[in-house]
Amino acid sequence: MLISTKGRYALRVMIDLAEHRGDGFIPLKVIARRQGISEKYLESIIKLLVKARLLNGVRGKGGGYRLTKPPEQYTAGAVLRLTEESLAPVACLERDADVCARAAACRTLPLWRGLNQVISDYLDHVTVADLTRREEDGGDYVI
Repeated sequence: MLISTKGRYALRVMIDLAEHRGDGFIPLKVIARRQGISEKYLESIIKLLVKARLLNGVRGKGGGYRLTKPPEQYTAGAVLRLTEESLAPVACLERDADVCARAAACRTLPLWRGLNQVISDYLDHVTVADLTRREEDGGDYVI
């Protein structure tokens, strides 16, 4: 599993909007500037987040984007499942995967299922609100 730029940037957008919730609707160009992401690329990510109703968007003067729910109600897993084709560690565990002819005899399948569960459990327990908190030791996070 390798998280794409789209997935990493989507999380950065969600964190940015969570950190600036009190500012109302945030223009795309402001988010792009703060995050160092091109507006053009960010547009496609924002469209995906709006379509999934993670964000609200308003056009025109005073327009921009904001979260539809509190940051505590979004998980990293939900955002990444939206942006990534799969979070599965192996192809046979991907959604809509064909049943492997070797599945019944596969000695490694339990390992991959366990890893898949650990990944899902972890990502589903980290919220956007969690990601807005900086480490107390002064370390910054990088996604």
